[in-house]
Amino acid sequence: MRAEISFGKSLIGILFVGLAAASCTTTSKPAATAANTKTKQGQPAKVTFNYTAKDRDCLQRAMYFESQHSDEDGYMAVGTVVMNRLTSGAYPPSICGVVAQKRQFAPGVMTREVKPQAETELASAADAILIKGARHPAVKDAMFFHTDGLKFPYNNMHYVTVAGGNAFYEKRDSNGMLQTPPPLPSYEVAMNYVPGESMLPPQFEALIPSAVPVPLPAPDPMATASTAQMRITAPETSPVTLVEPEPGMPIAIPTPRPAYDSVMLRESLPANGG
Repeated sequence: MRAEISFGKSLIGILFVGLAAASCTTTSKPAATAANTKTKQGQPAKVTFNYTAKDRDCLQRAMYFESQHSDEDGYMAVGTVVMNRLTSGAYPPSICGVVAQKRQFAPGVMTREVKPQAETELASAADAILIKGARHPAVKDAMFFHTDGLKFPYNNMHYVTVAGGNAFYEKRDSNGMLQTPPPLPSYEVAMNYVPGESMLPPQFEALIPSAVPVPLPAPDPMATASTAQMRITAPETSPVTLVEPEPGMPIAIPTPRPAYDSVMLRESLPANGG
């Protein structure tokens, strides 16, 4: 009798251990699958920004004139601010739009001469930012800077680094929170080069019926940097103000070119930084 009881206890013990082992085996696989799924889903899609050769030139100009013609460290710091503004969503959606924004960057940044001896280092810094996604690590989320050594009474200027003769800072509230939309980290940004393309809207936007005469558009009174030197006059032999198209022929109306590359620059540094 004792032998039968002992055998029964041993058999129950073996069954219990087997069930426990089977239970561990079946629960470990779904856990591993869930972990793998979470890893795949955790990879964010990159946000793509287009840029042209003109945008690259605008970036180099900002780096050169705002860093006091310094060195690659200063160039990268200013370039990082430009990219932070571009990807924050609170500033113009193109590099040239950011650099030429009114009262933001140095006067003449879009028109002054860049010395030839700086071209090689500027090109290297621009390519590092646009092609390799490089950023100045100490600039972090800063979108503002001013000449190093200046002092201001504002308490929302959270300084992060000094480079190229400038002090870079983030605007943060009393709780330490950014007061501006944060920029995207570089690993979430993809820069797409568009060769030979203009970021401007098409000049001929609409077709209209030709049943009525079409007046010629008046010259744009807002001259831009690229058009200031141009003088457009009507031919002396053809002082025509109206166009009489053939019946049924669609006519494209030219629209004035937007002042995309106009020099919209600050006249002086604002008191709350660059």
